[in-house]
Formats: sequence, structure tokens, C-alpha cells
Amino acid sequence: MFNPYFKNTYWFVGYLTIWIIIIFLQFVLLTVSADISIAYALIDSVIFNSLFALIGLSLWFPVKFISFEHNSPIRILINHTVGALTVSAIWVGLAYFCVSYSITLTRTESNFLYSSLFVRYIIGVLYYIIIVAVDYIIIYYNNFKDKLLKEAELKRLVKEAELKSLKYQINPHFIFNSLNSISSLTITDPSKAQEMTIKLSSFIRSTLSKTDTQLTKLSEELKNVKLYLEIEKIRFEGKFHYLENVDKTCCDLFIPNMLLQPVFENAIKHGVYESLDTVDIITNCTKDDDYIKIVVQNNYDKDSVPRKGEGIGLKNIKNRLELLYKQTNLITINKTDSLFTVTIFIPLKVN
Repeated sequence: MFNPYFKNTYWFVGYLTIWIIIIFLQFVLLTVSADISIAYALIDSVIFNSLFALIGLSLWFPVKFISFEHNSPIRILINHTVGALTVSAIWVGLAYFCVSYSITLTRTESNFLYSSLFVRYIIGVLYYIIIVAVDYIIIYYNNFKDKLLKEAELKRLVKEAELKSLKYQINPHFIFNSLNSISSLTITDPSKAQEMTIKLSSFIRSTLSKTDTQLTKLSEELKNVKLYLEIEKIRFEGKFHYLENVDKTCCDLFIPNMLLQPVFENAIKHGVYESLDTVDIITNCTKDDDYIKIVVQNNYDKDSVPRKGEGIGLKNIKNRLELLYKQTNLITINKTDSLFTVTIFIPLKVN
């Protein structure tokens, strides 16, 4: 309900400047077109226009009260028609009284003041219409700006919720796989099951400590990846090798937290698990213009029967990248007869 002219310095200065210009123009017009003194012309211009300038500031409150959201156009028209006629009459009467008693008028000046009252009344109505119209425009502008801010905040909250939902999908997905492995090892190799349980506990502890973190350093992400692979090595000892080629300039750059986890889960599930031969999992990280380029490759047995899955992993990455960076081409998947390649681009500059 606060008057925006008092809240915004620029608007108040602009409002004041317009009325100063009007006072000056009326003063010039009176001095060149009427047989009156300069003193009268100045007092007349200042009093009449200053009074309406003050009245104009107060018009914000009826405009705010008689809003388009809660009133019909006919009711608004009727209210402001009555308001314009009433305000203009009060303005003319009050200004006439102030001018009459602020300076000794000559007969010519007295006749001029009296005979100009009707014209001034019409001008008062026009002033009212203009100020009310500007006030409605300001209200519309402020409401529109507030709406945009609220929509932007809502989108941010929705985006954050979606990102957290996607990220939280990763932990159960990996934990279920690991628990299944531990369950199998408790029968075949209890000592390895114990070792895997300890490493899984360390991995979960590390993951939970970053639950509310959207971004993490690439070096930290790869550290978690290695911990994950150490867990899987207990189960698939001797069945895969991990090689890492990371440009040092990329280590301290930030990527989405837990983004790479599904890639390596996919390599284990569809590469190591299904292959009779040793699988090489190779990670390459380099800077490519304004992007971090991460390439994860693994060989696989082309003759094996593919395992069915929920498809949550790589789809999860694609969805998170689209939400974060608003680009749909940041992940590519290439599958040849014996090599599976996932290429991920992480923008260094976020729009």
C-alpha cells in the first residue's frame, strides 16, 4: 500500500521535475498572453500546480483500492468520474482561495482569475485522468514484475526439487546392487563380504556428507568413483582394470555431484558382469573450449546376453544435465561391436 513515488527516488524526482516544468510553462504562458504582473503569474502557477502535485500523490491510494482485479470496468469508470469531478472542484476552490489571499490582485488579475476557473476545472479533470492512468500503469508494472520474480523463484524451487529427486535416485540404485553382491559373498566368501560392507559404509558416509551439495570438484567425484570401484573389485577381483587420464587443469573444476556414478555402474553391470574376459574401464578428462570433456570407455562381450535394467543411470545423467545447464546435447553414447563409450560435456560457464 506504500506510495511508490516515496519508495523510488527516481520516480519521485521524475514526478517533481514534471510539475516544475508545468509550473514554468504556465508562468511563461501567463506572462506573454495576459495583462497581469510577473509576480501574479508566478504565484498563480506555483499555487495551482503545487496543490495538484500534492493531490496527485494522494491519488495513489484510491487507485490502489479501486483495482482492476476486484472491480468491474463500469464501477471503476463511475468511481473515477466522480473522483475527477470532485477532486478538480476542491482543487480549483482551494487554489482560488490561496491565490486571492496571497497577493493583492488588480481588477484585471481578479477578473482573469475568476474567468479562468472553468478552464482550470477542466484542466484539473485532465490532470486527474493522466495521474490515475499513470498510477494504474505503475501498479500493472509492479504486479507484472512481482509475478515474474515469483515465477522465477517457483521455477528455481521446482528445478532444485527435481535435481534432488534425480540425485537421490542414485544412492538406492547403487546400494541395492551392492547389498545383492554382499548377500552373495556371505555364502561364497564371508571375508570379502565383510570387507565390502566396510567399504560400502565408507562410500555411503562420503555420499551422505554431500547430500545437499549440487556441485563438487572433479577430483572429489573421481575419488568417490574409485571408492565405488574398490567395492566392486572385491566381487569381481581380476575381472576389470581401471585407468584414469585426467588433465590437471580439470581437477579443481566443478561438476554435478554424483554425476559419474551411474556411468561406472553401467560399465560394471553391462561390461564386467557379462564378460568372460578382463574389462578395461578408461576415464579421460580434458578441457575442450568452454567445457570439461569426460569420456568413459569400457570393452564388453558382444556375444553376451544383455542384462535388463530400469535404465535409470544414463537417463538420470541426461535429465540432470538438462535441468542444470539447459542443454540437451551434453551427453552422447556410442556403442560399437566391442566398445561402449559415454561422453559428457560439462559447461564451464552457466547461463
